[in-house]
Amino acid sequence: MLLSFLLSGESIQDVLISLLLSLPIILFSLSIHETAHGWVAWKLGDPTAHNQGRLSLNPLKHMDPIGALCMLLVGFGWAKPVPINVRYFRNPKRGMAICGAAGPVANLLVGLLFALLYGICLAGYSYFYYLPDAEFAKQMMYWLFNVCYLGAYMNFFLMVFNLLPVPPFDGSRILFAFLPPKQYFGIMRYERQIMLGVLVVLLACSYVFHFSPFGWVADNLTDLVATPVTDLLWKHVFHPRLMTKLF
Repeated sequence: MLLSFLLSGESIQDVLISLLLSLPIILFSLSIHETAHGWVAWKLGDPTAHNQGRLSLNPLKHMDPIGALCMLLVGFGWAKPVPINVRYFRNPKRGMAICGAAGPVANLLVGLLFALLYGICLAGYSYFYYLPDAEFAKQMMYWLFNVCYLGAYMNFFLMVFNLLPVPPFDGSRILFAFLPPKQYFGIMRYERQIMLGVLVVLLACSYVFHFSPFGWVADNLTDLVATPVTDLLWKHVFHPRLMTKLF
């Protein structure tokens, strides 16, 4: 994230503002992801996360310092995993898969909300952009739509990133429901090596080939939701009002 901002050519002031806006969104997105895991596990009968105080949106409950730093510096990271004890589940495989899917689903819902707000703010920015003597309102809308874009992008990114079907990502928990235990735990033996390999590939994609597959998906999902909202509001709300004010 920091490297992307620095390479974007923006001024130092804009980079610092972007970082300050990004930090709370990063912490919130990671927190809601982990809270969703723990809440679903609790509803399925596992009180472990609940008893450890992990059913909270307080980022201090979930923050992994290295994961948060990676998210801030390079745009992808992780939080402290919520503990889940499959012995409490009637069907351990199904319970683990449902808990694994809960985090990405939570990020999907939050991403959709931010994307809708991004579309609204972008239409509002376009309206104030053409108005004389509306510089303050234009600047406010500019930073608002940037915040909403970051919120949508990061949550969609976390959703897709965590659906990787390899350990320790949530996709591997979903995969657990379809693989025999012997094969699954055989894969899990190499969790650290797989994690390191994935991080190396992601860094190479982002900073050597200048392409992030997860970033591409997150960006396109954001536009897919926001663009129709912006177009609808501009056509039926903001443009008619602008024409009235200007003419």
